[in-house]
Amino acid sequence: MSLFLPRTLLAVGLLLTMNLPAQRAPAPALKVCDRAHTAANVRYPLQAASTAWFHVRLVEPGVYAIIEPYQFEEVISWLIVGSQRALLFDSGLGMMPIKPVVMQLTSLPVTVINSHTHFDHVGGNADFADVRAMSTPFTNARMAGYSHADVASEVSPAALCGNRPAGLDTTSFRSRPWSAAERIVDGTRFDLGARSLEVIATPGHTPDAISLLDRANGLLWTGDSFYAGPIWLFMPETDLDAYQRSMDRLAALVPSLRRVLPAHNVVSVAPAVLARVPKAIRDVRTGRARGTVPKPGQRLVPFKGFSILVAAKAVRAKR
Repeated sequence: MSLFLPRTLLAVGLLLTMNLPAQRAPAPALKVCDRAHTAANVRYPLQAASTAWFHVRLVEPGVYAIIEPYQFEEVISWLIVGSQRALLFDSGLGMMPIKPVVMQLTSLPVTVINSHTHFDHVGGNADFADVRAMSTPFTNARMAGYSHADVASEVSPAALCGNRPAGLDTTSFRSRPWSAAERIVDGTRFDLGARSLEVIATPGHTPDAISLLDRANGLLWTGDSFYAGPIWLFMPETDLDAYQRSMDRLAALVPSLRRVLPAHNVVSVAPAVLARVPKAIRDVRTGRARGTVPKPGQRLVPFKGFSILVAAKAVRAKR
């Protein structure tokens, strides 16, 4: 993945909030990549487990957003804690270790699953013994890690928003190999004790993309299938037909949802915004909504609360 376009072009103000007590850590000194996103996230209490690289915010009881706001991807990993176990949904960029943060938040056994296997969501996988993964050729190939050449642009001065965190060697950084203890499929359930989570296969952004549903609490984690910003749907592994079907499936859940919890930018988006995505992607593909050309071969189409970035060839020519 390279620096095609920052995910930080658009912010969403449609956030649901809770005023929850928590210990607050001193504000890290580095410069965040997007002030608007940070201002939206500050509504959620900053936890003492926060570090100079990670902002940890309590979104609901037992639901922690672990944000990396100093790299342009603004990745959000999610720790979901039950009474008996915990689940880490994505493990971040891998530029700084996420496991010590997780261990400060819970002493329970932790299972890791990934919203998909792009490098910015699997960076800490190698540090955990219990990683579960989809069984697709795309997943299997990416378990070998990403070379420095693959990710060098992600640690450039521009990508780090002018910051270079202590301990990060930008000349040799790579995403480490990892392995899966077990495989998961559409419908796999995780019983954490007093909380049950269900895997929903949502291919499109990648062949192995999944979302995570907590039906009892009305929570949906969407990974990179949906977030407040330019949704990247221009890569070779993207399948827009599959994405359309996946978004139709997620939109059908909206009446039962309280929060949508993405993997980039802002931690909580109103479900009503997600409900608009199926029509938006149809309008993009048919050429009804055409947007602009941010660089040759791409088209960026804005909508209320998000935008869609596709390969220009995916947009039907205007008649």
